[in-house]
Amino acid sequence: MKKKATVDLVHSPILPALLSFAFPILLSNLFQQLYNTADILIVGRFIGGPALAAVGATTAIFDLIIGFTLGVGNGMGVVIARFYGARDFKKIKEAVAATWILGAILSSLVTLLGFLGLYPLLQLLGTPKEILPQSYQYISMIVSCVGVSFAYNLFAGLLRAIGNSLAALGFLLFSALVNIILDLLFITYLHMGVQSAGLATILSQGLSAILCFFYIRKKAPILLPERKHFKWNQDLYLDLLGQGLAMGLMNSLVSIGSVILQSSVNSLGTIIISAQTAARRIMSFALLPLASISSSITTFTSQNYGAKRSDRIVKGISIGSRLVIFWSLLVSGLLFLFSERFVSFIASSSDPYLIQNGSAYLKISSIFYPVLSLLLIYRNCLQGLGQKLLPLISSFIELFGKIAFVILIIPQTSYLGIILCEPIVWILMTLQLIYSLYHHPVIQEGRRIKN
Repeated sequence: MKKKATVDLVHSPILPALLSFAFPILLSNLFQQLYNTADILIVGRFIGGPALAAVGATTAIFDLIIGFTLGVGNGMGVVIARFYGARDFKKIKEAVAATWILGAILSSLVTLLGFLGLYPLLQLLGTPKEILPQSYQYISMIVSCVGVSFAYNLFAGLLRAIGNSLAALGFLLFSALVNIILDLLFITYLHMGVQSAGLATILSQGLSAILCFFYIRKKAPILLPERKHFKWNQDLYLDLLGQGLAMGLMNSLVSIGSVILQSSVNSLGTIIISAQTAARRIMSFALLPLASISSSITTFTSQNYGAKRSDRIVKGISIGSRLVIFWSLLVSGLLFLFSERFVSFIASSSDPYLIQNGSAYLKISSIFYPVLSLLLIYRNCLQGLGQKLLPLISSFIELFGKIAFVILIIPQTSYLGIILCEPIVWILMTLQLIYSLYHHPVIQEGRRIKN
């Protein structure tokens, strides 16, 4: 393996190491967003407003599925990063073998559940009847090939676990461009409709997974198990499954809350659906640096936990927190100045009602981005420490908070309630995570060493 591709998160100066590791993740996340954003832009421009609303109405379900696969991959990567920090290479290969088996089982279960419950879920969410068939066509394609997303996220998680966030970037960049080309080919030339946007996404992610596998085989053999490593080890399987499911379930709970919230959005009509879709997509791009740095904190914490460097973990939390707060303040200012233009561009619309509501969502929610930034850092640090329950509690807070808003507040306040829901929930989650993190024994030990 080329050393240039791997960042030393245990011995190198913390700030340069975090930034070097986070930057490829940032670019990877950026092009990951391009998958769905390309679908939205091309569908909106070449098929029309109802088709855009159809894709937008499935956003929460899309995030639920992809979030679960990403969480499982990252969760299992946390365990492998811990072994890498301890330099236990035999355990690394055994853990990789186990992730392949567990990933195949979990992807099959998700596909089965998707086929059984997808259409009823769209109906339950109150998806308008005029766009329901197109919504189902799009999201059913994603669900039918969820194993592809599992494969890519598992391989990418393995590379990041050993400090290599650069390799997956190149593969994802190439496949994102393929996704855009396929979108244009399927929709504008072959006229295959909304479903083909989902097909383009799956084909592109499949390409990423294949390229990741061949890279690992050639450049990172430490991550390639042999037949002897495929053996039953109850403690290892339970550790991987527990950590993977904890992070996958955490992402799923967040997305289930978003699915419930989406039902309120859908009840407000197609214009609000389009406004919300555009605003959420802009928000996703704006928060990419926060997600990238916090994701780096997970691997950083896990490797240093394996290496028994609690003092570096505490310093890493401090540096990471300052980075994300700085970015959140910067992007809040940009959204206050340019949100109307961003919404109009993403929605491919000049409708003043759509632009006004999408812009209001961005301006109000961005005020609370500093709170969200700390939430992400603290939660990812706890995950890196191998905690399963404490980060999950924050997701339950988010889920129940969104349910309370949908039942009690949004019926009285309409779209304003939807805008305020997440910021208020972020505050509650952050308070719980601050308490949990700073009462953790490793953090207390690190603070004592530092002082």
